[in-house]
Amino acid sequence: MIDDFVFVDELVPGVRWDAKYATWDNFTGKPVDGYSANRIVGTTALCEALRRAQESAASLGFGLLLWDGYRPQRAVDCFMQWSRQPEDGRKKPRHYPNIDRSEMFEKGYVAAKSGHSRGGTVDLSLFDLVTGELAHMGGDHDLMDPISHHGADGITEAEEANRRNLSSIMESAGFDRYECEWWHYTLRNEPFPDTYFDFPVTPAARARSAGLSAGLMR
Repeated sequence: MIDDFVFVDELVPGVRWDAKYATWDNFTGKPVDGYSANRIVGTTALCEALRRAQESAASLGFGLLLWDGYRPQRAVDCFMQWSRQPEDGRKKPRHYPNIDRSEMFEKGYVAAKSGHSRGGTVDLSLFDLVTGELAHMGGDHDLMDPISHHGADGITEAEEANRRNLSSIMESAGFDRYECEWWHYTLRNEPFPDTYFDFPVTPAARARSAGLSAGLMR
């Protein structure tokens, strides 16, 4: 892996993860280009902030579950290619029930340049430290719908409380939230704000990088 990028679990012991884009359980319905290992990668700065978040979460009885961190640019390109393909209906009810897949970009759920590719963004949720159960958040990861927005109508008081807890935990640890996705947080002082990397997430911890030019957040 290139300098300053690490497997998050090595620097944040006790964190749980399920790298969705390395699995068949994501909105494309298959593993995504650039993910050949079910591991979460991020910068050392991201890990330091996640350790602070983990301590704050533990004080409330929660742990952190990560779904995505660093995302290779080739994975973002794969999303763009997928969005142009004919609809097969397999993932639409769960992930984008009220929009067409081609609308994901204009609605702000997917971007041609992702903050994830800079290594300073993470998708995550909370789990109960006693039971191990995921906190109810009023919708799954990558549900591309207004109900996933912060302050959305249609969720329970308990779900809203869990979203507030996650937001408080992450913001106090140095992250900013993304208003359209309750699970999406970007490190406020990320070390590579203008660089988009394209090295793959592999089981072996060595990879070459490819820095890309500036763009938009996701």
